[in-house]
Amino acid sequence: MQKFIVLLLAGFFASVALAQIPTPVPFKAPALGQPPVVAAAPPVANGTAAAPGLLNGYIPDDSYKLRTGDTVSFQVLEDRVWNSLDLPKPLVVTDSGELDVPYIGRVMAVDKTSKQLAEEIRTALEKEYYQKATVVLSLNVANRILGKVYIWGQVRNQGGLELQMNENLTAGQAILRAGGFADFANKTKIKVVRATVDAKGEKQIVDLDMEQILEKGKTEKDITLLPGDLIIVPSRLINF
Repeated sequence: MQKFIVLLLAGFFASVALAQIPTPVPFKAPALGQPPVVAAAPPVANGTAAAPGLLNGYIPDDSYKLRTGDTVSFQVLEDRVWNSLDLPKPLVVTDSGELDVPYIGRVMAVDKTSKQLAEEIRTALEKEYYQKATVVLSLNVANRILGKVYIWGQVRNQGGLELQMNENLTAGQAILRAGGFADFANKTKIKVVRATVDAKGEKQIVDLDMEQILEKGKTEKDITLLPGDLIIVPSRLINF
């Protein structure tokens, strides 16, 4: 009886150990003359996987709109008929928001997805240069700088502050990054002017009390800044 119990427990622990072994990535038999294909590994816990050259595991897809400073990879597959060593060309979105594309010159790229832009380039190439053009356009490296926020008035350093991709910069943090308040700052009357407009076409203005936020720790009253936002730090009245 004791021997039976020992064997039963051994079988139980062996089944638990096997259940904890990760499932291997399945192997798909290749077609004749084709390299082997391995199925994609399961996604990581947060649903995204790290991508080389991109920040914090950010993976662009067809919804990602190109921005100034992004680097894309460009290739016309038909060119490989004439030159088998033809490689994709890296192109950078210029400050004007354009790509300098071979044959056709500058093309506006900002706020377009890679798929949309590839289709526009294909149409332009087929008008004069190709009977058929297969354009491959993909994002290589996303610009680390998402944009700038601006701070004006009674702070130590006025001007623009770079807003990094995936950074949640608040108005209070921006003031600290600008060196803090100047001597005559009115800390209770801070204004944040949004770069975007509301449904009526008017600028949105948010009033903030930085004495509450920075000095009393009520950070829940702070706001996260967006590219193009303007922070205004007015002067307080001076009584002599």
